[in-house]
Amino acid sequence: MRVIRVTADLVVPDIDEAKAFYTGFLGLDGQDMGLDWVTRVVVPASGEHIQLLSRDASGPENPVLSIKVDDVEEAYVSAQRLGYEIVHPLTTEPWGIRRFFVRAPGGSVLNIVQHHDPTE
Repeated sequence: MRVIRVTADLVVPDIDEAKAFYTGFLGLDGQDMGLDWVTRVVVPASGEHIQLLSRDASGPENPVLSIKVDDVEEAYVSAQRLGYEIVHPLTTEPWGIRRFFVRAPGGSVLNIVQHHDPTE
């Protein structure tokens, strides 16, 4: 398994208010994800980004980071083999990702994710 991207997940009480702050004040670009509970703001020059979420749509806890990997099944098996707590099982979500949540040492919940191709 190889990590492709790491994204900070900031929990906010009001998505629209937070998006206005990051786009209006900081000048980041808004990126609509087509979901009412999460959006992304992007640094125009570099593509670095932050996800703003009000709550996770299917997980029992909100993650602090989303880690995009090239093989989520391998990551899931590895996390289980190493004895890490699986907070949300490996799931194919209706919005097009396959993911699970794992608790890192120290208690942070990480969203381990791979984009899912429904034709596979």
